Amino acid sequence: MSETVFAKIIRGEIPCHRVYEDEHVLSFLDVGPLSSGHTLVIPKEPAVTLDELSDESAAAIGRVLPRICRAVMQTTGASAYNVLQNNGSDAHQAVMHVHFHIIPKHEGKGLGIGWDAQDIDHEQAARLAESIASRL
Repeated sequence: MSETVFAKIIRGEIPCHRVYEDEHVLSFLDVGPLSSGHTLVIPKEPAVTLDELSDESAAAIGRVLPRICRAVMQTTGASAYNVLQNNGSDAHQAVMHVHFHIIPKHEGKGLGIGWDAQDIDHEQAARLAESIASRL
């Protein structure tokens, strides 16, 4: 894994506005927020994409992510929020270190998403689901 800005933040070489920290997880405010309270949650483990993350680090994020979401919502007074996590540059990942964005919605500010839903082919979906399940 190449050196990232998040690795430098974890080591304390770059300052951040820390929200939460434990042995496995660091959370801090995004320096380029989409809305007030835009918060990042990252594992301290240097994994590029979520599928590369260890079960231990994934579980640690899973334990604290809802708590951080609640704290952001209570603090900002936002009525809604998005949790965004991208994997790979083709999926718009800009920093090659696993990270989750908590993005509060405030009067037109926050994340905007286009969603080009398609009809499902049930026969193909059955084969796909079976193939995915067999790899778990």
